[in-house]
Amino acid sequence: MFTTAIAQREKTQPGELPLDLFTAIESLKKELNAVILAHYYQEPDIQDIADFIGDSLQLAKAAQKTSADAIVFAGVHFMAETAKILNPDKLVLLPDLNAGCSLADSCPPEEFAAFKAAHPDHLVVSYINCSAEIKAMSDIICTSSNAVKIVEQIPKEQPIIFAPDRNLGRYVMEQTGRDLLLWQGSCVVHETFSEKKIVELKIVHPQAEAIAHPECETSVLRHASFIGSTAALLKHCQNSNAKEFIVATEPGIIHQMQKLAPQKRFIPAPPMNNCACNECPFMRLNTLEKLYWAMKNRTPEITMSEDIRLAALRPMQRMLEMSV
Repeated sequence: MFTTAIAQREKTQPGELPLDLFTAIESLKKELNAVILAHYYQEPDIQDIADFIGDSLQLAKAAQKTSADAIVFAGVHFMAETAKILNPDKLVLLPDLNAGCSLADSCPPEEFAAFKAAHPDHLVVSYINCSAEIKAMSDIICTSSNAVKIVEQIPKEQPIIFAPDRNLGRYVMEQTGRDLLLWQGSCVVHETFSEKKIVELKIVHPQAEAIAHPECETSVLRHASFIGSTAALLKHCQNSNAKEFIVATEPGIIHQMQKLAPQKRFIPAPPMNNCACNECPFMRLNTLEKLYWAMKNRTPEITMSEDIRLAALRPMQRMLEMSV
């Protein structure tokens, strides 16, 4: 059985927070020789204090290249695991261990192992949004930035299992013409967008350009004039002549969009219900305060067995080699 150990050092009870968290975190960063990596879906304060902000591929590359002794990962659990896979000798901290991922959770290792065993002739390409155990069972890892490029490099006669996101898998099939065997996993955030409400928004804002992440369902993607990873969406907004955008991905990215294109308007695509379901509840578990305490107490720390790490490292390295 594949297992991942998450070890926490003995931690002290949080005391009184410093008045200036930004300054205190900068001081701890120097003390630890740490780098703060943050995903675009983090809260604005965390994005603003991070040394590097990016999507999954950008963050994986940043983790691979860093010379810091400690990595503070403001993201979700699989992202911090990825950093540890690439940096076994570094201290990797995650502000909140409960910051998981619905997509990663939709692919239990034991069930996936049986699925893979039932198709022994298939190459396994797994989206980076999965656990270390799933990475260890994969041949190549991909991200939404490079999934199409990676599948196009695989010989056409080679059958492929694509896991765990069925929506990204369907998008890759449409772009490449390949017949992929899809694991039926999904992201609760990207499946919550309402096609009806997006159409209504386009009527109210006829000049707005709809853009979407490929994890969205097909019914949403067909209304988008541009589909891409979070980094690609951000770049597109800067380069597009449009002045308004309907953004169908986690709305945390809008903070960066507004910073880089302040003259433009960004409208978050609404969910089906009257809720904040378009916000990832796991990403939002991380806060500036938790980030401070993680650095102060050097916990929660991400660890895993060396067998799992090495098995997961090989498909990660293949991804990085194929993404040059």
